[in-house]
Amino acid sequence: MPGFSPAFERLGAALAAVVLQQQETLAEFLPREDWSADLTARTYTSGGVTVRVSLLGSYAARERTWLWGWANPQFGDEHPAVVPTLALRTIGERLGITEFTTPEVDLSWYEGPAGHGGELIAMAAGGVLGGGGYIGAGYDGGSAYLHVDDPQAPPAQWDPVPVPRLLANATSLFPHEPRLTLARFLSHHRVPYRQTDLLTEATLPGGGTARATFDGLGRFTGWKAELRPVSLGT
Repeated sequence: MPGFSPAFERLGAALAAVVLQQQETLAEFLPREDWSADLTARTYTSGGVTVRVSLLGSYAARERTWLWGWANPQFGDEHPAVVPTLALRTIGERLGITEFTTPEVDLSWYEGPAGHGGELIAMAAGGVLGGGGYIGAGYDGGSAYLHVDDPQAPPAQWDPVPVPRLLANATSLFPHEPRLTLARFLSHHRVPYRQTDLLTEATLPGGGTARATFDGLGRFTGWKAELRPVSLGT
């Protein structure tokens, strides 16, 4: 059965929790109402808020394929909305991530928990580019995926409370390396940690510790945070 390349699976595992948290932050900032987009001007407007975007690619529902913006004859690699995403193709060539270098990716095999396999490519691509997150803009027959690279879109902030939910959701989408998923999330937020096969211990900002446990197969089994109030002194 076809599947994603090992390099893509590892990249997705590393970025999934970071991306999911950023998507929640973007959803709070950008209203999902009637929207319009001008890709030549690199703008997306929804609910009176306009952000700068670039074009990642599109997912065709009937064909079940992902088409990169640079491979779409309507755009090409010199289009203003596509140029900022070309680094993904270069990274794909360097790291052997075929999903980033294949012009049109066949995803007809995908039967996982995401709505479709194109969502996972958009997640990984958005995670590599950083920024404010990505937008799925539906059209008749599929969805275009736009990357928000606008400084007004706020970055997600560290919060220990949603970590177990984010990690569980991330590892359902990219299940192969849960310890990497957590390690990359902690590193993203500059949270110190130490890791063994079955345990990750983190020293939390503001005081306190957290322990994430994994079973013998590497699967995430629990998260317990002990928060300490910050001493204000006298």
